[in-house]
Order: sequence, then structure tokens, then C-alpha cells
Amino acid sequence: MMDMLQTVDVGIVVLDREFKVKVWNGFMESHSGMLPSEVRDKSFLSLFPHIDPQWFAKKSRPVFELKTRAFMTWEQRPYLLKFPNYRPITGNEQFMYQNITLSPLTSANGKVEYLSMMIYDVTDIAAGKKQLEALQVLRSEEEEQTNRQR
Repeated sequence: MMDMLQTVDVGIVVLDREFKVKVWNGFMESHSGMLPSEVRDKSFLSLFPHIDPQWFAKKSRPVFELKTRAFMTWEQRPYLLKFPNYRPITGNEQFMYQNITLSPLTSANGKVEYLSMMIYDVTDIAAGKKQLEALQVLRSEEEEQTNRQR
């Protein structure tokens, strides 16, 4: 099972209630440049000081208290973790756009002591949508100009 966690093309991080890192997979290692041994039991928020701790705690609260999942999409927030785009030559985006899911991990006693965070790289989707929107704006401008000339 650890092989699967290490090789899946999704970032997986498990945090305890104090946001200390318990699991850090290969995706995270590859994109952050930090080894699991370097981050284990360290505060996730100290590893990524650009994340607002109050905002993250508020986002995580329903996961721990209500045992529900929480989501962050690239359209709301382009990224939570400022990872560079790993295709800088073929891609136009400077950073990796991310969708993130926070899920409760319920223990045998029914309490949620940990949450899992799954980070999906959606840079290709975001870049495609941004290009489509830019083309729509360009087309609208051309149609306006054509209508004025009539």
C-alpha cells in the first residue's frame, strides 16, 4: 500500500489536529523538494508560511468536527501550495493550479484525529479554460467591431 501512496500522481498529506505532517507521499516530495523525513511531525503551516493559518483552520474545522469533506478549487484559489509548473517549457503557467480535497480519517473509536489532503494538479484544465475564455473575449470584440462597421 505504501508503494501506491508513493507513486500515485496525486499529492497525499495526512495531518493531525495540530496540522503536523504524518504522511507525505512521492508527489509531495517531488514538487516541494522536501523529503518525508524532513517534514514528518513538523507543522504543515510552518512548512508553507504563505498559507493563512486562520483560514486553513476554518477550512479544516468541518472535516474534524462534522466528519465531512472540504474542497478547494483552482477557480476559488489557484493554488494552496506554491509549486512551480512542472512543464515550464510546454506550459505557459508559472505555478501549478490545484484542486484540493480534505477528508476526515476516522479512527476505531469514531473520532477524527487526522485528515487527509489530496492535491490534484489541474494546470492543464486551468490553462485550457483560460485560453478558451481569452478566445471568447477576442471573438466578442471582433463581433462588436463587425457590428459597428455595418
